[in-house]
Amino acid sequence: MTHPEKSDDAHRSAFRALPSVAALASDPEVMDASSLSPASLTTMIRAVLDDHRTAIVAGARPDAGAIRAAVLAALRATESVRLRPVINATGVIVHTNLGRAPVSEETAAAMAAAAGASVPLETEPESNRRGGRMDEISGLMRLLVGAEATLVVNNNAAAVLLTLAAVAEGRGVVLSRGEAVEIGGGFRVPDVMRQSGARLVEVGTTNRTYAADYERAVAPDTAALLKIHPSNFKVTGFVHDTGLAELADVAQRAHLPLLFDQGSGTVLDPRDYGLGGETTLGQSVRDGATITMASGDKLLGGPQAGLILGDRTWVETIARHPLARAVRADKTCLAGVAATLRHYVRGEAERRLPVWRMITLSFNDLRARADRIIMGVPGEVWTAATVSTKATVGGGSLPGETLDSVGISLSRADSGAALDDLARRLRLSRPGVFGRIEDGRLVLDLRTVLPEDDERLERVLAETLATAPA
Repeated sequence: MTHPEKSDDAHRSAFRALPSVAALASDPEVMDASSLSPASLTTMIRAVLDDHRTAIVAGARPDAGAIRAAVLAALRATESVRLRPVINATGVIVHTNLGRAPVSEETAAAMAAAAGASVPLETEPESNRRGGRMDEISGLMRLLVGAEATLVVNNNAAAVLLTLAAVAEGRGVVLSRGEAVEIGGGFRVPDVMRQSGARLVEVGTTNRTYAADYERAVAPDTAALLKIHPSNFKVTGFVHDTGLAELADVAQRAHLPLLFDQGSGTVLDPRDYGLGGETTLGQSVRDGATITMASGDKLLGGPQAGLILGDRTWVETIARHPLARAVRADKTCLAGVAATLRHYVRGEAERRLPVWRMITLSFNDLRARADRIIMGVPGEVWTAATVSTKATVGGGSLPGETLDSVGISLSRADSGAALDDLARRLRLSRPGVFGRIEDGRLVLDLRTVLPEDDERLERVLAETLATAPA
């Protein structure tokens, strides 16, 4: 049995053997690797030493070489930019884990310009009076979909939460039981409703809800009717859904606002591009939704944002709620949303917005691109082939819908762990390339790779395969 005093003495002796902060900070290799300020470097070294003291207490021996290596590793991690550009070859267009779809060049430039300068965010240049934060976007959205006013917040979850808090706090909101759903990241509609202060009144059943169900549920303390678009799931078979226009008639007769969580933010009709139907922002306004809530970074194709649009009086009421300041969008987001909307009002969304460029890529062009890229890929160890695939929109948009696509398949006879290693090497390349493993092969789907990235993809493939273990 080890005596406590002897154990403490051993620990103190081991602690004294650790290199000092000053010695590590003045180490030539550490000095060469560091661009940190002296204060930040000192803090980092102390954290590394603290970790080693904890390890010593657990039984490890002091190791000056390991400590020096840990400091250098910490420096490399600090200098490494995590959010660096990568190539999305997964076949999922709106890929949440990869930051959704990229914005257009014009949108990115507008956001960068706003971030790097002062802008008249809440000042009218002509009068020099306060105001105007939403005027530009409201004007563009009015022209585009007919909404009287628009408010932009930081995402659609915030749009739903803020709208319910402003419209229905302490009162009932009628919702179909089949729409009391959970979306990504544990976002559950009943939970959000409780957080907003509104009271959920469920009607109908999971698979069938009628207009009469809503009518019977209206009570003196009812604040609104709510419809949630099922953007990340489908219920099929014996089903009945009360359409937005029909529900708007119910709301009008009851003198209640109709709130519609449209979800994807689509302005263009997906049916025109071989995809399933989805209520567009313009259709929601025409069908009678009092307030429509949607994302700006899904099928709209802009930066992360939540849109609250519709009746001016209600939008202004929502904008005055105290929570609005907590979830409001910053100047870079507003500049990006405005630039994105301009693509639509100019009729150029399919040509300029990456999400719609990816959706509209032709199958024949994809195959020609794949064949061209494969020609530059070495085939000594890995076999590269052009394969037909299925791509998806993703991001909680158009669930179950797929697009015919083309990918590059990489395989070898003894794939196994080598396949995982190749996928990892590609992810860690510059730029990183993210694909998907299926049926014993690594597939790089070109529908989610813009044509201007083909050269970079070919270079990374050639370099990675040339250095991959045999």
